[in-house]
Amino acid sequence: MEMPWSGVINQYREMINLPPNVPVITLLEGNTPLIPLPALGRILGKGVTLYAKFEGLNPTGSFKDRGMTVAISEAAGRGAKSVICASTGNTAASAAAYASRSGIRCIVLIPQGKVAMGKLAGALAYGSKVIQIEGSFDDALTLVVQISQKQSIALVNSLNPFRLEGQKTAAFEICDAIGKSPDWLCLPVGNAGNITAYWMGFQQYHHIKKTGLPRILGVQAEGAAPLVVGHPVEPETVATAIRIGKPARGEQALEAAQESGGRIIAVSDNAILEMQSHLAAEGLWVEPASAAGLAGLVHEVRTNRLIVDGQTIVTVCTGHGLKDPDIITRRAPSIQALPPILSELEKALLE
Repeated sequence: MEMPWSGVINQYREMINLPPNVPVITLLEGNTPLIPLPALGRILGKGVTLYAKFEGLNPTGSFKDRGMTVAISEAAGRGAKSVICASTGNTAASAAAYASRSGIRCIVLIPQGKVAMGKLAGALAYGSKVIQIEGSFDDALTLVVQISQKQSIALVNSLNPFRLEGQKTAAFEICDAIGKSPDWLCLPVGNAGNITAYWMGFQQYHHIKKTGLPRILGVQAEGAAPLVVGHPVEPETVATAIRIGKPARGEQALEAAQESGGRIIAVSDNAILEMQSHLAAEGLWVEPASAAGLAGLVHEVRTNRLIVDGQTIVTVCTGHGLKDPDIITRRAPSIQALPPILSELEKALLE
């Protein structure tokens, strides 16, 4: 009898660098589906097998839960009473949920007016203390690092190495699902912890199971592309999850892309929103940032910088569309209202 899924720590305990005997704080995260995208695969080339790793189906709706189960478990294991993070939204909700489950106080710093309401609501629902900073995410991150060094508050941003230990398990799951690594992995890049963690995971699994290594395409938004332009920026993009101007793990992200034989590029907000619509047409509603990886891949193929015929590709969709519903509602046409009369309905259906 196959054992039920019990969360990423219990599933991959021997491959996660975590102190022994820590309490496992889990919401049964991980085990997210690898969903075939045949229509989009045909756009990319002949014989392309395309999958979406839909991380939006984690407990708080984003990939952050993988890292947070490990970071909060480690913090609980050493008796931490409070944790803190800076966030564009997804980290806030995840940290709040896992801290709440463990009985630890959670403090979240967010850039004022720059966090999607679906994400802010999550952080509030789980009971964290939310503080808005009159500045950017990068300003908030600087503050939480400083306060964690001064007071006994555990930092749970991706600067915390235990975050990466959890996030790398998505690479394990991909290899387990298709029996090897894909030829290409494409994903959005914001603070750059996730691309770093995936490369760690693929390398570790290949060392143990000879699964091969993918080439990695990291994608930033043009208005928030410090790794592409080569210096920190004042970020601005509709893709709020990657609206970061100075990635904490930027050097490691560049190394991951280079070592894998891939690269980091930037695409426009329009390209990101167009791909969000394409994914929805295949039944996946993702937040804008989640569409960036595939938008970048399509851009590379259309500009003849990449040929992927016959290859297996995985795009990482990092967060659910419910995280940022305002993007859809603001751009949608007004919803028609009718009286409850059959003839009026029939007339509307003919329009």
